Amino acid sequence: MSTDPAPARPPRVLGAIDSATSESASRSWWDAESDDYQAEHGVFLGNDVPGGDFVWGPERLREDDVHLLGDVAGRAVLEIGCGAAPCARWLAARGADVVGLDVSTGMLAHAVTAMSRDAHRVRLVLAGAERLPFADASFDLACSAFGAVPFVADSARVMREVARVLRPGGRWVFATNHPMRWMFLDDPGPEGLVVKMSYFDRTPYSETDDAGGVSYVEHHRTMGDRVREIVAAGLVLDDIVEPEWPEDLDDEWGQWSPLRGSYFPGTAIFCCHKPEAPR
Repeated sequence: MSTDPAPARPPRVLGAIDSATSESASRSWWDAESDDYQAEHGVFLGNDVPGGDFVWGPERLREDDVHLLGDVAGRAVLEIGCGAAPCARWLAARGADVVGLDVSTGMLAHAVTAMSRDAHRVRLVLAGAERLPFADASFDLACSAFGAVPFVADSARVMREVARVLRPGGRWVFATNHPMRWMFLDDPGPEGLVVKMSYFDRTPYSETDDAGGVSYVEHHRTMGDRVREIVAAGLVLDDIVEPEWPEDLDDEWGQWSPLRGSYFPGTAIFCCHKPEAPR
């Protein structure tokens, strides 16, 4: 899981940010932040657990409990935005043939280190999500736990690419920031309960470096946008899971907190499948 580090908003408005700029910014950001990110969040994500762990988001919803992907044994699985690959490693430990894709060399280096303690290996690919370097109908399942989807300029293209590489009947499940979170400051306290931005403002959140270049980008889509992109790609939307904050979870993760979690969702998990070919 490669979760939003939750920089403070509102954004500096730069207008539209294209795919190449977004991918370059994400690669540079995660390469630079990978060590600190793993030091801060690696335990929660299960990076140091032999065989990894599959956590869908800060609410601690685990695939081992909810089975959104179904039986993975013997399945060819693609994880998009795998980061240090705890989810991909978890899938491999349960008999899946897994490929983990990420845009960051730094994050994949952590995956290689983590896999050195595992009995199973995951193939790792350095690439962006908008152009998946795989043949048509290569995978039975695809997943992304806060991976690439919030960070790409053209998430509709990601949906089309996933549909292309899935086999008929294949499942696609991805978790991302809940769209309604866009209206609030990234503040885990009371200030984070007050609407500050328009839900309908799709101007990307961005940060710039000292030279004025884009160094971090996050893109917003409404719930309707997400649904339309899924359907337009020829996929079927089966469910949208909005995890509730557990009563026994006191930890904060950036903008996620027990306070905010008691009022509204922080995560949306979209469960989709590719229709079977007509007979």
